[in-house]
Amino acid sequence: MKWQGRQGSSNVRSSKGGGKVLGGGIGGIIIAGILWLVFGVNPMTALQTGQAVTGGGNSETSTEPATSTDRDTQFVKVVLADTEAVWHQIFNEAGSTYQEPSLILFNGQVSSACGSASAATGPFYCPGDQTVYLDTSFFVEMRQKLGISGDQQGSGDQENQGKAGDFAQAYVIAHEVGHHVQTLLGISQQVSEASRQVSRSEANKLSVLQELQADCFAGVWAQRNQERVQFLEAGDIDEAVNAAGQIGDDRLAKAGGGAVVPDNFTHGTSQQRVEWFTRGLESGNVQSCDTFSGAL
Repeated sequence: MKWQGRQGSSNVRSSKGGGKVLGGGIGGIIIAGILWLVFGVNPMTALQTGQAVTGGGNSETSTEPATSTDRDTQFVKVVLADTEAVWHQIFNEAGSTYQEPSLILFNGQVSSACGSASAATGPFYCPGDQTVYLDTSFFVEMRQKLGISGDQQGSGDQENQGKAGDFAQAYVIAHEVGHHVQTLLGISQQVSEASRQVSRSEANKLSVLQELQADCFAGVWAQRNQERVQFLEAGDIDEAVNAAGQIGDDRLAKAGGGAVVPDNFTHGTSQQRVEWFTRGLESGNVQSCDTFSGAL
């Protein structure tokens, strides 16, 4: 993936320390529940299913502009800037204005408007403060814990050794930004309201549809960004498809030694995730990402 030399986003900040992660928060959900659902069980999913996130919801993490020159920080800045450019373009075409999210890089733990989270949570988007949270150690975990390989093109990028490939990492960020787009479009609110009126299994189904749409939005971003800056290289698409396939609920349940119970799925099967990412990638059209089809 070609990303060096492009302008990075000014909306990336670094955490200066978060609140204490309490057992009732997202960290507790991860420890007690299924490990590694997508990029961890994010606060949006917790909100959708009516499981209130507790512990640190009212505290704020002190942040500062991300000025580090390390590779991961620069990479995240460029990818976020790419999402901003594409979604500004898409919203403008629809006669609307895109509101850019913030992205906070943290180390170990962080407090958000959705509660406290740890590195084990994985990247997540909090609609309460319209911010994506990311501990870049997850790029290593993608490879070591989830089996998402990188460097498909054999680029010899020594700084990215032991991590997932660049485009797989970009897919993670684009997926979370997809949740921000859903918030701006009012989709997240509709899902949250509908989820409170149905059983947990039905709420989980709505969560799956929302996650698959975020995958599709990530695909739309990739296609539109390719038109804009021709950033893809040989093997990049394989990286993202591989990543989507590795983080399906069914595959993760099997990897964790648990039973595959569709009613408990919150993010979709591996096949579904690949299909919807690919649909967005091939079309480059947000209209192709209607996963709900009358469900709301």
